[in-house]
Amino acid sequence: MPPIAEWRADPRWSAIDLLSDVHLQAGMPRTFEAWRRHLLHTEADAVLMLGDVFEAWIGDDARFDGFEAQCCEVLREASRRRMLAFMPGNRDFLVGDELLADCGVHRLADPTLLSAWQHRLLLTHGDALCLSDTGYQQFRHQVRNAGWQQRFLSQPLADRQAQARAMREASAEHQAGMAPGLWSDVDDAAAAAWLQQAAASIMVHGHTHRPGRHVSADGRTRYVLGDWDFDTTPARARALRLLPEGLAALDLASAR
Repeated sequence: MPPIAEWRADPRWSAIDLLSDVHLQAGMPRTFEAWRRHLLHTEADAVLMLGDVFEAWIGDDARFDGFEAQCCEVLREASRRRMLAFMPGNRDFLVGDELLADCGVHRLADPTLLSAWQHRLLLTHGDALCLSDTGYQQFRHQVRNAGWQQRFLSQPLADRQAQARAMREASAEHQAGMAPGLWSDVDDAAAAAWLQQAAASIMVHGHTHRPGRHVSADGRTRYVLGDWDFDTTPARARALRLLPEGLAALDLASAR
């Protein structure tokens, strides 16, 4: 398993929001607006974004124009109001330090042990734990390689945009041919091993788009964040809020 980073919350805070899988893209303006509204107006002192905030991120040099520039402006404004942190997902693993520094966002390693008040939560995007999807795991190993990333980022922006579009279309086609119940899920044994290594009893992750709560026989609990979509009916957006007394579910779609 990867090394576990640790991040300690400010004990003076009263709430921390955990979200993932917003999949921001220009073709989903209502989803963008819901994300913008939440980051700017949430009652939480911090928002931790656990990957796939963007449907695709092809390099920090894309942040100066168009939709990407709008997203960055939201992050800058929100970071002046509360602490923001970002963990890379399978769609936006190329988010770099330039973007985060420009927007005032902290980086979270995957996985990270969150220590807040008396709680210890292991945070991860979740894709590294979907071990049954061997094809994806091979792809993940390839694109997380520093050499691959350097070669990709050295290409012109237009070429990277075309490649990202082709990969998204291939992914959508692959997923469309499978019933949701057959989509890859987190490996329970691997998740338990990670929790044991972290000396934690709670894991929070996204990636699978299957929001829920899973309790193992030994009492360890795995919370799954939901994806966001306000551009179809019914809208959906499931997140979690960590309070001093524990985790609370947030159904942001019904709270509009």
